[in-house]
Amino acid sequence: MKKYEAAIIGGGISGLTAAVYLTKAGISTVVIEKGKTLGGRAKTVKKNGAYFNIGAHALYKGGAAEAVLDELGIELSGGVPDTKGRAIWNGSLFSLPASLPSLLSTKLLSLSGKIELGKVMRKLKNLQPASIGERSLRDWAESEMTDPMVRHAFYALCRTSTYCIGPENQQAAIVLDQVQRGMNGVFYIDGGWQSMIDPLKQRAKDFGADIVHQSAVSIKKESGFVISLKNGDIIQVPMVLSTASPEQTFSLVEGAAGTSLDTWRQRVKPIYAACLDVSLRQLPKPNEQFAIGIDQPILFTNQSRASKLSDNGSSVISLIKYLGTDSASNAQADQRELENFLELMQPGWRKELECYQYLPHMTVSNGSCALNGYLPIGPAVPDIPGLYIAGDGAGRSELLADAAFASAKRASALMIQKCANPGMLKEA
Repeated sequence: MKKYEAAIIGGGISGLTAAVYLTKAGISTVVIEKGKTLGGRAKTVKKNGAYFNIGAHALYKGGAAEAVLDELGIELSGGVPDTKGRAIWNGSLFSLPASLPSLLSTKLLSLSGKIELGKVMRKLKNLQPASIGERSLRDWAESEMTDPMVRHAFYALCRTSTYCIGPENQQAAIVLDQVQRGMNGVFYIDGGWQSMIDPLKQRAKDFGADIVHQSAVSIKKESGFVISLKNGDIIQVPMVLSTASPEQTFSLVEGAAGTSLDTWRQRVKPIYAACLDVSLRQLPKPNEQFAIGIDQPILFTNQSRASKLSDNGSSVISLIKYLGTDSASNAQADQRELENFLELMQPGWRKELECYQYLPHMTVSNGSCALNGYLPIGPAVPDIPGLYIAGDGAGRSELLADAAFASAKRASALMIQKCANPGMLKEA
């Protein structure tokens, strides 16, 4: 039995990021990953020369992900896509009011609606979201906007930025902070997100991290922690970082009933989406690159317009239907809706189809702090000393990948501090 100072459950974004920080600080670390490959939901699959992420992914400019990657010296190639596109309402295409010229020209809004939306967007640029307090997104929006179509367009922008639906159940401050970040642009990565996972993995290994591809069966608190693996192996460590979901973390830790982990997993709900990705030899309508559904919770984006996602020049298009916390959606109905949306944007797309990927019920986040009732805990679990949590379900004000990176940095900083303090490891 090899002993380590720290064990990390999960080899996705958070797990690999924390592994780099810990091993760089000289802390012997093992990453325990149940899958055959690393990356989790950030993996990229190559199909017929096209690079498919596990659903549409983008990094927010100026977010925690960008900051952490810069700090770790990981450079990514890719591009920031143009937001020129379409708004879809009642099956018809309108100019998306994403800039002053498109706002003036769109027929989606009345003249008074254009003026009102323009005022809202100007206000958003200078708004301090924290000043809003604990109001819901619907409460804030209805106090700021009188035109129903303006509110519809605004809510569509919000769900595109957060992957959340239901403005009455969202915290306005968190959502508007994310919308502001989205106004700075997003970044699509050449080769898909595997181009980010691979250097994270290599950095961790270069600094000495061990990676074990086994499922953890249980985590037992003794003098430190005893981690039992599916193959019968045992790993004993003074510190454990779980980057698994709240439900999975609760299930792994023996004696977690009645602890803060129990409350956390009951309050922090996963966010789902139905995701359709296709690779097309050429676009039937080359000018139709991006669209947001106004009366449908759907996003259409040609990620190839800003990044290299195929070896042969084909276009990789992603569509998302936001499902919120709905754990019982109709997979076939969602698929038809996404395909019909694609047909509206790219008529005859099936004749150009090279490969196809449909993920009917993907977890896009293990919990969003944008939702009312979200319970933030961590990075240290207060009633289980030596146990830490990270992942996109452990965000504070960050969402999605930003939450995964930021929480990993917070957790590893505390773990490094514990190792630097003599006697603290024995106390754990």
